[in-house]
Amino acid sequence: MAITIGIPFYNAEAYLADAIRSVFAQTYEDWELILIDDGSTDNSLAIARSVDDPRVRVYSDGKNKKLASRLNELTQLATYEFIARMDADDLISPSRLEKQMKIFEKCPEKDLVSTGVFSITNDKELIGSRGDSATDVSLEDLLYKKVGIVHAAILARKNWYQRNQYDTSLKIAQDYDLWLRSSSKDDLNIFLLPEPLYYYREEGNATAKKLLAAYKNERRMYKKYAGDYPIRLLVKSYAKTFVVKILSVLGKLDLLLKNRSKIPRDPKLLELVSKELDIIKKTKVPGLDI
Repeated sequence: MAITIGIPFYNAEAYLADAIRSVFAQTYEDWELILIDDGSTDNSLAIARSVDDPRVRVYSDGKNKKLASRLNELTQLATYEFIARMDADDLISPSRLEKQMKIFEKCPEKDLVSTGVFSITNDKELIGSRGDSATDVSLEDLLYKKVGIVHAAILARKNWYQRNQYDTSLKIAQDYDLWLRSSSKDDLNIFLLPEPLYYYREEGNATAKKLLAAYKNERRMYKKYAGDYPIRLLVKSYAKTFVVKILSVLGKLDLLLKNRSKIPRDPKLLELVSKELDIIKKTKVPGLDI
């Protein structure tokens, strides 16, 4: 079964080539890659257009529509039954698609499969890893953050995305809204694979501005999806807001990032990370590297 891989990008010239290489490094070879420009003003579009492979398509309309709109467009553009996505500044394990497709083969009733994640710096130094294991995720699990879904690591059936579109009116947390909305109508049939198969450049992401905006947005979602009495959720969200403000004043926001992921201690796992990153680095992309 073939897969459509989508990478929306905006001013990602420093990382886009590596993201594309990680797609070409996949052990699962039956795919097409759609690169969607979101009005980049740097060299990103030229990098995308330099790829010379019939499996790769580049779309650009010169507009800046933001991620949610581009992901909805990806569903319309996708040729195949399965859609995988990733961010333009990240990397994927060479075995990511193969292992996710094996889950669909074992569990054909599932609509989505996500994975664990390796957190890395911009220079690809390992920060830590995290990932949840679940064969079923409820609305309560999502509301109380009992599990975490790695959005960019999702592999999903196209018809699920056709039923469940991103809300383009939201500036942030469109993924969390999508999980809550689909779950509230009993349409989030997801499998969480704990194995880290996604490399997330997380350095610098935990800014006070982003976190405070995210917490404000999650409170709106609690009021929308948690029924008549979301008091516990709201109190917890306000508490997190208070902690972020204090850590920001103290210049200690980096503690949140360190607390978010566990540092791998297993030498075999560290060796695997080194091996996979080396495979990606050495992968040649026609037109881009040749």
